[in-house]
Amino acid sequence: METEVTKARREEDRVRIFDTTLRDGEQSPGISLNVQEKLEIAQQLARLGVDIIEAGFPITSPGDFEAVQAIARQVEGPVICGLARTAKQDVEAAWNAVKDSPRPRIHTFIATSDIHIERKLQTTREDVKGQARAAVAHAREHTEDVEFSPEDGSRSDVEFMAEVIQIAIDEGATTINVPDTVGYTMPDEYGSMFEELYRLVPDLRKVVVSVHCHNDLGLAVANSFAGLQAGCRQVECAINGIGERAGNASLEEIVMLLHTRESSVGLWTGISTREIARTSRLVSRLTGYNVQPNKAIVGRNAFAHEAGIHQDGVLKERTTYEIMDATTIGLETNAIVLGKHSGRHALRKELEQLGFQVDGAALNTAFQRFKELADKKKAITALDLEAIVSDEMREAPESFGMESFQVEASSSRAPLAQVSVRMPGGEAVSGSFTGDGPVDAFFSAINAATGYEARLKEYHVSAVTGGRDALGEVTVLLELNGLLASGQGVSTDILEASGRAYLRALSNALRDSAAAEAEHHLRAAEAAETPTP
Repeated sequence: METEVTKARREEDRVRIFDTTLRDGEQSPGISLNVQEKLEIAQQLARLGVDIIEAGFPITSPGDFEAVQAIARQVEGPVICGLARTAKQDVEAAWNAVKDSPRPRIHTFIATSDIHIERKLQTTREDVKGQARAAVAHAREHTEDVEFSPEDGSRSDVEFMAEVIQIAIDEGATTINVPDTVGYTMPDEYGSMFEELYRLVPDLRKVVVSVHCHNDLGLAVANSFAGLQAGCRQVECAINGIGERAGNASLEEIVMLLHTRESSVGLWTGISTREIARTSRLVSRLTGYNVQPNKAIVGRNAFAHEAGIHQDGVLKERTTYEIMDATTIGLETNAIVLGKHSGRHALRKELEQLGFQVDGAALNTAFQRFKELADKKKAITALDLEAIVSDEMREAPESFGMESFQVEASSSRAPLAQVSVRMPGGEAVSGSFTGDGPVDAFFSAINAATGYEARLKEYHVSAVTGGRDALGEVTVLLELNGLLASGQGVSTDILEASGRAYLRALSNALRDSAAAEAEHHLRAAEAAETPTP
């Protein structure tokens, strides 16, 4: 039923949601997503209804280029955006990656704060203006949808930044994003900065103005909201607030702020809020970044009530202590959906309702995992299906795999683990080791089998659903050759889930190491080609 608020909605009050989970979010330490995982997240972001997906930074590595290109070719609905510095090769790489999308965007940027200009770029204000002019003009040769950002905008001299912004608009930029790159500003300062920019650059009212805030002081959402109140109509944010350092503004928080208080603030988004919880779980599962229990909107305690007074109030009337309905963000997926006698057709139907298009060999594999789970659980929930299918989709062809394992543990002697591991090339290798505990022995045996001395940094176990027969989800963060990489595994057997997680983290570490080496050679080649002034 159409509400009075919905009737009163105006297009000029619509806030565009620019999701940077796959670009800024993936830059978080330890996150290492392969092409299939990035594509899976992008498809879910499209179901969520984001307006723009910043799919990556194509120039940084062949893997990032491939992922952005795959998303541009296969994900329909949102604008697909690639990030580029002002260098010509960056803009070309971004365009070549996104050009197959029906709605491509190039996002180019250069720093405008004096500390960045002098210390990082080691150049001058005049050069920055020239680079901004050239980059936006170059991007406009490829597409009409060009975004420009003055990096470290919140610490820039506002009058100089206004000059650069005017240049970008003159050259055809259609979106201007002014970021709080280091999370330094406060809401009143950020709002005042935009008010001054609108005064200095009247042409800002002819383009979309965007905010991009980091959470170093815990103010990313508050600052983003201050920008919206000052007239901006695009928010750059990430699922679960992941991103560089302390992260970005949390998509779910800014969206539900606007949704819950729409009648007061008069702003709205096109987000399908019922997809929020599922998107949060997917990103958490694939990145290995667990959501803290007390996280706003999507934390497991967000709709829990411990105090007796609160419980009594909620039982009498939910709205006494809850300002939003949990079902609004899709938190009703604990319902039983399948049993052990369900067949392939029923499984495929349920998976389609969850947004998974699974057929052929993939369906057979998912069905096999489902049957194995059904033998161990009385009933399968949507959360269980989501977990096992996502787990299977993470299996990359060129990665390690667990063939078999055996772990012996008792109180009288050190645990002993024996493993057989399938190497990326297909051959099977074996290893055994003792350890301080069964998990330590298991991981040491994997190191012995593969020949890699990875170091475990973090190990987390959580239950997908409640009950003694719940699926266990393990997240591993390890270090190899100075690089951090994460991996996840799901099983009713915690050791099996642990082995899956460790081998995936190891695969990701090796892939990242190869990418870093390739990038080093590329940078060296570029430096060799650049003439000495």
